[in-house]
Amino acid sequence: MKINNYIDHTLLKPSATQKDIRNLCAEAKKHRFYAVCVNSSYVAYAKQLVSKSNVKVCTVVGFPLGASTTETKVFEAKQAIAQGADEIDMVMNIGMMKSENFVSVYKDIRDVKLAIGKTPLKVIIEISELSKNEIVKAAQICLDAKADFIKTSTGFSKGGATLTAVKMIKKTIRNQAKIKASGGIRDLETAKKYIDLGADRIGTSSGVNILLESKAQIQEPVI
Repeated sequence: MKINNYIDHTLLKPSATQKDIRNLCAEAKKHRFYAVCVNSSYVAYAKQLVSKSNVKVCTVVGFPLGASTTETKVFEAKQAIAQGADEIDMVMNIGMMKSENFVSVYKDIRDVKLAIGKTPLKVIIEISELSKNEIVKAAQICLDAKADFIKTSTGFSKGGATLTAVKMIKKTIRNQAKIKASGGIRDLETAKKYIDLGADRIGTSSGVNILLESKAQIQEPVI
C-alpha cells in the first residue's frame, strides 16, 4: 500500500497564510500526496505551486456549514475550476437533510455536479450531525445525484470520521461511488483502518506524520 496515494494533504484553517500554503504544497510535492486541499481563495496560488508535479488541487464549496444557496455553491465550484481546481468537496445542506427535505438535498448536489461535469465531486455529509438512518439516506441521495465521492466530515463540526459510519456508507454505496474519510485521522494505524474498510481517500492535515510512520515501518529512507 502506497499510503501517499490516498492522502489529500489538507489546510483549511481560516488563519492559513500564503507561507502556510507554500509549505503545504512543498510537502505534497516532496511526498507525492494525491492532492492538496485548500480554501478557494488559495486555489490559483496552490495550482501555481504544484504545477510541475502530479499533485492535484482540491477545494471546498459551501464550507463549512453547507447552508449557502445552491446557486452560490454552483458559482463557487465553477469559479474554483476556472482558477485551477481539479476536485470539488462540497458540503451537503445539513439543515435540509435534518428537515427531511430530501428533494432539496438532491437538487443541491445534482446542480453542482451538472455544473462541473467530469470534475470529481466529493459531498461532505457531516456525519457528526446525522443519525445512522440519516447517514444511509444521505449516501443514497449522493448516489442518485451522481456524486463521485461521499466524504465524512468537514473537520469543523463536533466530530470527525468514524469507522462505523464508513462501514455504513460502504454497505450503502458498494462500488457505485468512492469514500473520503476525513476528520481526526492523525496516524498511520487509523488511516489504514479506514482504507481497509473501503476508504479511497484520506483527508488529513497529518499526512507527513502518517507517511513518516509508513516509511519507518518498511525501513525505507524518507523521500
